Amino acid sequence: SSNRCPGVRHSTFESLRLGRSSQSIASDFLHFWDSQNFKKDMEFVGITVLFLDEKVNSVIHGFIPVGRANHYKPSLKADSIVKVDRFEVVMCSSMYKITDHPFLIRFISLSIIDEVITGAPEINLQSRLDCSKSPSDCEHKPRTPRCG
Repeated sequence: SSNRCPGVRHSTFESLRLGRSSQSIASDFLHFWDSQNFKKDMEFVGITVLFLDEKVNSVIHGFIPVGRANHYKPSLKADSIVKVDRFEVVMCSSMYKITDHPFLIRFISLSIIDEVITGAPEINLQSRLDCSKSPSDCEHKPRTPRCG
């Protein structure tokens, strides 16, 4: 865990480890969208999310499976600073890779997402602006509409 932010204990994306654990991240919740299976009549399969770490241009993507989508959707607010606890870290399949980070954060039944009002880490403002303008302005934004 990082101690640079005394108000919110969290891991940086670099320090995440594979598997289910008590890891936490505190990051800028950049963007989210519904993911669909293009091979099955655009069937809704879950929600894809992008998180921006306190490190410059460190973006990781997360996935909320369809079975948990309705539970977490009310907590999703673009451009908010959030803390996510209790999730699974898995290798990101190259077929679905939308960031340069090798891992994917998968929400599980124990996952908790909360907006951080005080004690939030400082997110690099320029990174936030570059990534929020348009996908072409941020190399870490989705390169294809395929995700999930």
